[in-house]
Amino acid sequence: MEIIQKYFSNLSEEQIQQFDKLQELYQDWNLKINVVSRKDIDELYLRHVLHSLGIAKVQSFKSGSKVLDVGTGGGFPGVPLAILFPETKFHLVDSIGKKIKVVEEVSEGLQLKNVKITNARVETITDQYDFIVSRAVAQMETFKFWVKHRIAKKSNHELKNGILYLKGGDLKEELAHFSKATIYNLEDYFEEPFFETKKVVHLPLKYK
Repeated sequence: MEIIQKYFSNLSEEQIQQFDKLQELYQDWNLKINVVSRKDIDELYLRHVLHSLGIAKVQSFKSGSKVLDVGTGGGFPGVPLAILFPETKFHLVDSIGKKIKVVEEVSEGLQLKNVKITNARVETITDQYDFIVSRAVAQMETFKFWVKHRIAKKSNHELKNGILYLKGGDLKEELAHFSKATIYNLEDYFEEPFFETKKVVHLPLKYK
């Protein structure tokens, strides 16, 4: 938990309590439904929570904005971002029911009021959002195809509406056809070695 406060020092007491409770909730639910690897559960705050919050270093979400988390898995990056931005509306979607069950229970345990959770494929979602976030669930070309009609028309943030994607490694080939994509290196924000190859990719998308 200290590592979260190291990089996000202006948390409210409620946010601190919610982040602190994550370890207990995920450890408990991971024994029933394995959504985080055994190795990673011991480094939950570094590998999952802080990694998810890397998106917040690139773009802070404004009050009333809408964010879609595609392939949320156990709730990343959506749950940590929902704690950090309580006035932003988050919609967490995954096609795997047992993972959604964990997200529902964690969200309820944290009493998150700004989270909607859906067990479905993203292609069935019809709402529109300021940003679509995810952690490397597919190649960018595929991911863009999945979400292309789900971007709101009006941009209210510093970055244009679109995708904020947590990716790792060399992205040169994958992003070769995306001239408007911007890569943000998380090692510029977090000093831990884990982040040396981790990135946030912003790809602006046009309203349909």
